[in-house]
Amino acid sequence: MRIDIDKITKEGLKISRDFDFQSLELVEEDAVFLKPVHADLTMTRMGEEVWIKGRVATRLSFVCSRCLTPYEFPVDAKFDLVYLPEEFHELKDELDDEDFDQIFYQNHKIDVREVILAQLNLTFPAKPLCTKNCEGICAVCGKIRREGNCGCQVKETDERLGRIKILVKDKR
Repeated sequence: MRIDIDKITKEGLKISRDFDFQSLELVEEDAVFLKPVHADLTMTRMGEEVWIKGRVATRLSFVCSRCLTPYEFPVDAKFDLVYLPEEFHELKDELDDEDFDQIFYQNHKIDVREVILAQLNLTFPAKPLCTKNCEGICAVCGKIRREGNCGCQVKETDERLGRIKILVKDKR
């Protein structure tokens, strides 16, 4: 959905609708959409600047990076962006630090779909976890630890002590 910025009136442009994206478009490889993305956007224009205030909401399924089980990940995020014409991109070296949130549009058009997808991807955790305290999988039997104790004895050794053990064995 491309918006021609010349058609944004003084009162602004409001968009409220659902968007269907493919899971392949997400930065998280194992994420799957459980419902469409709902977006509420308000676009206003001040001269050449286009301000977009919005909210995206959806439900996704992620795979926990520790126990490898799927879990639901709700998204409800707000954002506030400023777009400038592409010609200003050449002047980016002269922009202040405050201007880093600004993005550039081309040919007087902004692709709203790209804006929503980018904001959605920014909400994802760096390391998806089903719970903050997820203990993962038992290294011996492969049982998911949050489902109960498996009884396996895991002897963890510090790899840094390996050389000291060799020296101690050599002295005996």
